[in-house]
Amino acid sequence: MEAPSPRVLYEDNHLIAVYKPAGVLTQADVTGDPTLMDEVKYYLKQKYHKTGKVFLGLLHRLDRNVQGIILFAKTSKGASRLSEQFRKHSVEKIYTAVVEGNPPKQKDTLVHWLEKDEKSNKSIVQSSEFIGSQRAELSYEVVKIGRDVVTGRDLSLLKIRLGTGRSHQIRAQLAYIGCPIVGDVKYGSKKTLPDHAMALAATSLSFETATGGERKNLQVSTPKDFNLFK
Repeated sequence: MEAPSPRVLYEDNHLIAVYKPAGVLTQADVTGDPTLMDEVKYYLKQKYHKTGKVFLGLLHRLDRNVQGIILFAKTSKGASRLSEQFRKHSVEKIYTAVVEGNPPKQKDTLVHWLEKDEKSNKSIVQSSEFIGSQRAELSYEVVKIGRDVVTGRDLSLLKIRLGTGRSHQIRAQLAYIGCPIVGDVKYGSKKTLPDHAMALAATSLSFETATGGERKNLQVSTPKDFNLFK
């Protein structure tokens, strides 16, 4: 049985960007379930008639129940140069989310301190630094407010820019201010979505190409299944 073809958003000699659906693993884990990396490797193998193993560098991740743009490296040069951009925070990532409730401000920058609890696979959040914690920063803007079509509870559509890239950062920080992402039961959402998805998507990614220094800005529309408002 052939692997499904990924939705390719951008490709050059060194990089490939694809759309990850919710529910699909970025890379292998203990479940042994199919992964996006496997799909992309198979796509490259078939497209370029490659024999043997296909190189594919993992540059960043999206949680299984998150959808959106993800960038891979096709070459070691691409992996090295884009990894450096990620380290220097010159790659701009914008997310779209539907959260429960309404944030206290129309626009704000959130700075918290996070520590990952490996046993629960959950990030612990505090407003001040503590032993073992890492600084986490994001900025959000409220795009739309309304009510859930089913429950009537308040909802907000947010655009989110990351200042750091901590594990579960968006999920944990928004939950900490009382606005968990819809469908994110682990962080307090009261609403579930089909296929264990959550209303969080990586909808914009801006980076420089591995060679030539050209700035690329990839964008996708807000997912249709985020239309939870009335």
